[in-house]
Amino acid sequence: MKQEVQLMKGNEAIAHAAIRYGVDGYFGYPITPQSEVLETLEALMPWETTGMVVLQAESEVASINMVYGGASTGKAVMTSSSSPGISLMQEGLSYIAAGELPALIVNVMRGGPGLGTIQPSQSDYFQATKGGGHGDYHYIVLAPSTVQEMADFVALGFDLAFKYRTPAMLLADGIVGQMMEKVVLPEQRPRRTDEQIARECPWAVTGRPEGRGPNVLTTLELDSARMEVNNHRYQATYRKIEENEVRYQEYFTDDAEYLFVAFGSIARICLKAIEDARQRGIKVGLLRPITLWPFPTKEIARLAQQVKGIMVVELNAGQMIEDVRLAVEGRVPVHHYGRMGGIVPNPQEVMDSLFANFPDADK
Repeated sequence: MKQEVQLMKGNEAIAHAAIRYGVDGYFGYPITPQSEVLETLEALMPWETTGMVVLQAESEVASINMVYGGASTGKAVMTSSSSPGISLMQEGLSYIAAGELPALIVNVMRGGPGLGTIQPSQSDYFQATKGGGHGDYHYIVLAPSTVQEMADFVALGFDLAFKYRTPAMLLADGIVGQMMEKVVLPEQRPRRTDEQIARECPWAVTGRPEGRGPNVLTTLELDSARMEVNNHRYQATYRKIEENEVRYQEYFTDDAEYLFVAFGSIARICLKAIEDARQRGIKVGLLRPITLWPFPTKEIARLAQQVKGIMVVELNAGQMIEDVRLAVEGRVPVHHYGRMGGIVPNPQEVMDSLFANFPDADK
């Protein structure tokens, strides 16, 4: 079958992929730099073709609670926003995680804190990977670095969310959301019927006593002993995810003497820096985490036994570096290079940071 290739922004790719996945409902609110997700859905009018509900809610708080309600019925539902909007969603995300519900949340990051800037950032790493809301919970975090992955990770995020009954987040920086690249779009999937949902999601609430039964969804448990049992169940799920769903890519690591660790668009900048360095005989490699949670801890620990030093490069003041240092456990020096306020480094700046922290790398 001939592949369908289109040129589009990362945000537009998310909208197209959501329709083709057979998503039942999107509930969102505009905010730069991700507004094209909602705008593209509105332009494509999938309610006329696939029956997908597309609704601009009155706020981000309303959006995430609509996702909470839709997910409780076993439907494939999602939202998208950017950093300040995701902050407003944290309570709802905690409820969705506690309800053990599958959902997809897209965060196209902008600079902060506060309203900050509409320029790109990666400063929501802590919020996404540590659980920005209350309680002991995680959700799966996927970090795309290409427009193709923006499209591909919609299906992956939903598949993992339903597999483990947990929310998944597609955490992109504003560069990936706004850049345009060629994309191979997936084939159209049919939306699941109510009968299929009944078979696949026996836990789903229906609002009626017949059929699947009057399932009740609540995250409130006043009995501390029972609440602890619930928390143990959540943690057991997270351990399964950590065992089975770590994703990453390695570049030029076989003989690397120094290692970059970077995600999203910054991994692409690091890769260009590495290509230039290799032409000069400098042996540098890259590990790009694809899942920021679960984090590729074991893989970084393995590479730490081989290299002389690690540079973590991010569009923030230093967040992922904490997880890298935990993985390395002091085996080699770990340094950070980051830009903030929406400023994006070029490959030469990245290499200069390596040489500044590891002078021997340029010998």
